[in-house]
Amino acid sequence: MRLSIIVPVYNERYTIIDVLTRVLAVDLEKQIVVVDDGSTDGTAELLEDWVRRQPDWVAVRRHVTNQGKGAAVRTGLREVTGDYVIIQDGDLEYDPSDYSKLLAPLVEGDTRVVYGSRFLGNNPRMFFSQRVGNVVLTMLTNLLYGASLTDMETCYKLFAREVVSGMTLTGNRFNVEPELTAKVLRKGLEIVEVPVSYVGRPYAEGKKINWRDFVSAVWTLLRLRV
Repeated sequence: MRLSIIVPVYNERYTIIDVLTRVLAVDLEKQIVVVDDGSTDGTAELLEDWVRRQPDWVAVRRHVTNQGKGAAVRTGLREVTGDYVIIQDGDLEYDPSDYSKLLAPLVEGDTRVVYGSRFLGNNPRMFFSQRVGNVVLTMLTNLLYGASLTDMETCYKLFAREVVSGMTLTGNRFNVEPELTAKVLRKGLEIVEVPVSYVGRPYAEGKKINWRDFVSAVWTLLRLRV
């Protein structure tokens, strides 16, 4: 069993090495693909120095200009070789030690897609507007696609590789989250959720998603359903 971890990153010089250190510490056979999405704050230089000291199953790819999380995920998907694929943001909001919990339903053969829910038995630290946005988007997803999710917008989306290897993704920004979800559900695949830890950060510390991404997510869900 090999896990491919796609790490899209943009201007995260204060967190990215810490995140990657935690990912490396996870006791699994793994492949790490970091995609620097045109960072301008020194992140690219940090990664260039860091990757020289890593084994050959760790790679860094770079976009010359910032294109968005969705574009970075697409770049990462072209590189993956593992049996399973997960997305890991370059901040410290999610904990890689949760990988084992996410993998369990896949290994046991219960499903081919697992999401890490921040709301299952947890009270995650996030802004009120962010919480409301997540609830609305998740409810809309359930209504349109007949699902029963609690956290559609979670970063921790884990797939058997064959589920996403042939998937055509077009979203360039955070609308990749509803796009992945909609296309998985349209395939008739069940999404199993497991609880994960989450510590949200404020915009002053680099959080990037905003109300435009909410509007884009709604449009993506409606467009792909119709």
